[in-house]
Amino acid sequence: MDHRELMRQLHTPADTKIVLWVMDGLGGLPLTPGGKTELETASTPNLDALARRGLCGLSVPVAPGITPGSGPSHLALFGYDPVACEIGRGVMEVLGIDFALQAEDVAARGNFCTVDDAGLVTDRRAGRISTEQGAKLCRLLQEIEVPGVQVFVLPVREHRFGLVLRGPGLDPRLSDTDPQAVGKPPLELQALVPEAEATARLARQWLEQAYRVLASHHPANSLLLRGFSQDPALPKMADVYGLKAAAIASYPMYRGLAKLVGMEVLQTGPTFADEIATLEANWDRFDFFYLHLKYTDSRGEDGDFDAKVTVIEEADSFLPRILALGPDVLVVTADHSTPARLKGHSWHPVPTILFSEVCRADQVVEFTENACANGALGLFPAVDIMPLAMANAGRLAKFGA
Repeated sequence: MDHRELMRQLHTPADTKIVLWVMDGLGGLPLTPGGKTELETASTPNLDALARRGLCGLSVPVAPGITPGSGPSHLALFGYDPVACEIGRGVMEVLGIDFALQAEDVAARGNFCTVDDAGLVTDRRAGRISTEQGAKLCRLLQEIEVPGVQVFVLPVREHRFGLVLRGPGLDPRLSDTDPQAVGKPPLELQALVPEAEATARLARQWLEQAYRVLASHHPANSLLLRGFSQDPALPKMADVYGLKAAAIASYPMYRGLAKLVGMEVLQTGPTFADEIATLEANWDRFDFFYLHLKYTDSRGEDGDFDAKVTVIEEADSFLPRILALGPDVLVVTADHSTPARLKGHSWHPVPTILFSEVCRADQVVEFTENACANGALGLFPAVDIMPLAMANAGRLAKFGA
């Protein structure tokens, strides 16, 4: 019996509420030997107080030593096996902007990027161009025609866009063109299996024209694609957990991921203050809330240690408003670590607090990576977070006689 099937059999109704607060990319590293991480540097009196009342540990998003993408690491937080339920980024991106994706569509996540005269990537995000500039470039790319397939180029936010191919017999098993590093050219798009070769030819035709269209539009004078995928038809949270679940996230990809597992995605503003207001306004309507904070991750990817510290401190100031709502279970965690020192995702385990009135509080007195390493939860798989939250919320029946 797999993890989800056990939850499906054991979940039971209860008048309790769960909040899963995901501080994206929260975990960090010291900039110098013997120094402090971003979380250790930040002043977090409210999170420290919650750590003293709850259970703490370090969660492993996928497996030891594996650096996760945002999709699999979030699936793990929702209790889905991130390896068995692998989802490409494209589907999450386009669903997050409310595109009406069809079952046979193939979607990819796109980045506008900067390349030099030698065709080498110098900035994978094109200086984080404005959303307005990204939308203008998408309109230019939308004019490209490829015989045999309908193409949608969808602006998302800043340098991000979605690409959707629609037509008969498409296969999503295509390689990324994003080298995931600067100083390298965009990779050639390839079919990963023979059955995908026809789709690869169509995608390459579009790419060849797109490169020509963008060539004069510095800094966004090229593009990178990754995460080709189709809708995986995942089991929904209402079935697996018996929860009426809501997602509060400002970034489209995370909204799309929440849709894939059956959450109702609530409209909210771009700031975390907006998200907290949305949580308060909808508190009586749902059993479960996924609350997402993006900028801990963004500042880490930018390599801006001090800015990430500031985001953590600002987030800490909102915790009293969450607690004032009276959640029966509050989990504070992250999908992965994004140390500013590395300017990207890493394999490091994630600091986690689980608080409820019936948890056995441990001896942790502050919310940091080192302190959580000594917590009662220990080093544990992220897929265990949902069963623990369900148990602490009184929503799981006894297993066996």
